[in-house]
Amino acid sequence: MGFLGRLRENEAGNVLVMVAAGFLPLLGFIGGGVDMARIYLVKTRLQHACDAGALAGRKQMAGGAWAANNEKARTTAEGIFNINYVPGSYGSSELNKRFSESQGKVSGSASVIIPMTVMVIFGYGTKTISVNCDAEMRIPNTDVMFVLDTTGSMASVNPGDGDTKINGLKQAVKCFYEALAKIDTSAQCGSNPTGYRNNDVQLRFGFVPYSSNVNVGRLLRNDWMVDTALYQSRKAKTTGNTDVDGFKEGTAEVTSTEQVPYSMNWSAWENHGTAGGTSCNGRIPANSIEMTGPESAPYAQSTTGSGANRVVSWSTNQDGRYYNYQGVMVGGKCQIQRRYISGYLKRNYQRTDTTGFKEYEYGQLSFDVSGLKAGADGWKASIVAPVGPYGQAATVAWDGCVEERQTYQNTDDSPAGEFAPIPSNAFDMNIDMIPDGSDATKWRPLLPDLVWGRYDSNGNWTVSKVKTSSDLSRNYTYACPTAASKLKSYPSASSFESYVNTLYPNGNTYHDIGLLWGARLMSPTGIFGPENAFTPTGGEIERHLVFMTDGDTVTSNQGYTAHGIAWWDRRQTRSNAGPGASLLTAVVNERTKALCSAIKSKNITLWVVSFGNGVSTNAQALLQSCASPNRYYVAANSATLISNFQQIADEISQLRLTK
Repeated sequence: MGFLGRLRENEAGNVLVMVAAGFLPLLGFIGGGVDMARIYLVKTRLQHACDAGALAGRKQMAGGAWAANNEKARTTAEGIFNINYVPGSYGSSELNKRFSESQGKVSGSASVIIPMTVMVIFGYGTKTISVNCDAEMRIPNTDVMFVLDTTGSMASVNPGDGDTKINGLKQAVKCFYEALAKIDTSAQCGSNPTGYRNNDVQLRFGFVPYSSNVNVGRLLRNDWMVDTALYQSRKAKTTGNTDVDGFKEGTAEVTSTEQVPYSMNWSAWENHGTAGGTSCNGRIPANSIEMTGPESAPYAQSTTGSGANRVVSWSTNQDGRYYNYQGVMVGGKCQIQRRYISGYLKRNYQRTDTTGFKEYEYGQLSFDVSGLKAGADGWKASIVAPVGPYGQAATVAWDGCVEERQTYQNTDDSPAGEFAPIPSNAFDMNIDMIPDGSDATKWRPLLPDLVWGRYDSNGNWTVSKVKTSSDLSRNYTYACPTAASKLKSYPSASSFESYVNTLYPNGNTYHDIGLLWGARLMSPTGIFGPENAFTPTGGEIERHLVFMTDGDTVTSNQGYTAHGIAWWDRRQTRSNAGPGASLLTAVVNERTKALCSAIKSKNITLWVVSFGNGVSTNAQALLQSCASPNRYYVAANSATLISNFQQIADEISQLRLTK
């Protein structure tokens, strides 16, 4: 048997041969695992770097352009990428990365080549690894309520600005809309809006312009407003000490008449009666008038005179004939004949009316205001009340501002700490309370034409009744801002801008009333809860309140505000002394603190912007504490205000990876 035959027949050492034969598959299995682990690790790190770069680039871009500031957004994206993936990591080479932007979306791609370690034995020398990433701003279902200071100081100009603060605010709000809604407006915002907004996402905006009041009355249901309310007003009294109830009509008298012919054409003579007598002397009748129709309705009515008496004049017409007579002898007897001209008789009447007026009684009086209610949530523009001169009926207009419901009364001139927590009887600070039918839970219309801040014969203000025949001055200040707007969608910029352009500056600064109604209009559990709780499809909603003011609280004790006229009504301060402006300011500031906390506790993000350089240190501290964490901004001028509003919109948009 030859050598090969013996080797074939010899089984000694077979195990070694079999192990050697199986080594290569085993090496491939282990080597593949090692290299696959390296590939996974490199791809994961590369993907993280790409994602981080895209996010950073989109955040740097914000609402601006990709190429702005020497392509700052792109260089930021690449820099963050390099921090997260150092070139050459894990033996990689030929790193390629690229970031670009389109329609507000930042897209990135990256690739590297890594060498194989074990698998190179099997002919696999290198592996190219590629990743892609996207990042863009996307918003969830979002409600934004603007609470905007439109007080008189907003008519001023910040140093260095070329326009008023109110116009700067209008531009900033429009730029906010551009950044969030992705719709261009007429405002100059630095760049056109980038990106897109998913139409399936609900985005709503609401507005509460405020000064010393808010104009929210016509947003309310009729049954949320009282039927009668107390006002610092007046009524006219007669000499018998009864209320003047208009004018009592005097007796009408005819002061003159006038015969007016339709033409001067006489009719033919005709016999009138039978002939008689032998002479016509003394038998011819005097000219006469015969009425042929009814007296007309009065016309040309006029009223003269002023005061307690008035003279009313008017005229009437009545058709008739004017007869002229003659006598002629017929057969020796006198025959009377007549002819006529057709026309009318004009009668001029006069009547003297009197009120019996003696004096006015000024005081806190009750008036029926239910005439403003037009049913459901409809409203009329005015009521009629007997507060005109000498008790005459006067039209009392309503512009939509309201007086608050039951409030808390400070009695020691030191309101610090009294609103934390909010007192249970301060219904006016309860954001969600729905009127229950009692007047204490309802609102009342502010009616400046019904109000007088009274004073005595020495000119001193007084809460006592004042009786005088004089027509006192109104003695109060009043401002009612642009009507507030509930949350709604603005699919076009034109309707959004139309509202913003109606804002105008007037009045003092009561921050509490603006914040209160901003919260009421957006709360998901209050008077408008059914409209605000969810989207029509049941989706959750994120809520943001943007509160902008240009200064400190400014109050007045003779301002007609959402709590009446403070010196006379004393609803928030002790009853036995008229409050000064400093006490009222302290009350408003304490209420503002409490309301800020209440708003934030409702899961509403509260953004606060202080505008201008006239805000005191104390006011800035109040505003900063009012804001949600890291949500306070300071803008010294309009350009910064616009930038702040754009930044807030970008923060609300929420930066998200989309791939």
